[in-house]
Amino acid sequence: MTAATEPLLLATAVRKAYGPTAALDGADLTIRAGEVVAVMGPSGSGKSTLLHCLAGIVRPDSGEIQYRGRELSAMSDGERSALRRSDFGFVFQFGQLVPELTCLENVAMPLRLSGTKRRPAERQAAEWLERLEVADISGKRPGEISGGQGQRVAVARALVGDPRVVFADEPTGALDSFNGERVMRLLTDAANDTGAAVVLVTHEARVAAYSDREIVVRDGKSRDTERVS
Repeated sequence: MTAATEPLLLATAVRKAYGPTAALDGADLTIRAGEVVAVMGPSGSGKSTLLHCLAGIVRPDSGEIQYRGRELSAMSDGERSALRRSDFGFVFQFGQLVPELTCLENVAMPLRLSGTKRRPAERQAAEWLERLEVADISGKRPGEISGGQGQRVAVARALVGDPRVVFADEPTGALDSFNGERVMRLLTDAANDTGAAVVLVTHEARVAAYSDREIVVRDGKSRDTERVS
């Protein structure tokens, strides 16, 4: 296997339970650089838990998750936090923008947390707001913009630090179909341009259609489904 085809993220036999309830029961997943993978399944199937384990937010009870050959569970909390700042980007269903900050400041925040000075961080953030077609709202706060605009700001924030992997958990779940399609087009186009992989949790077929392939999670187990062209 060449370096170009080696997995960026590799999950093997991952199990995670909350009390007596098994959220994951032997899930497997392979993500390679630059691909968009949709993680699908009904509510309660374990797909969001799988995403949180892949991102190092939640420790699995057993099994292995490797990122670029390193076992996430072997890293300290500080190392995993640093990884989420440097290599991972996140888009959530409701954006989770900081309401007290402007859109520009929200997008610049990951860079500021990594030590970038304010002016270069905001300059880079402004470039991403332009790219995501929301430059005109840079000075507004999240409470002053629409849901579709907010999700595009969230996508800009996820991509501003040039991550290797973007985790998107139901990124269009709170949007109408028009804005959902627009967010997905902008997210996948931008990720393709930068070479970032996207792990997309969704239960909507129209959203999964933007992926290269699908992983179906059911009863805590995963199944890889090759997309038919």
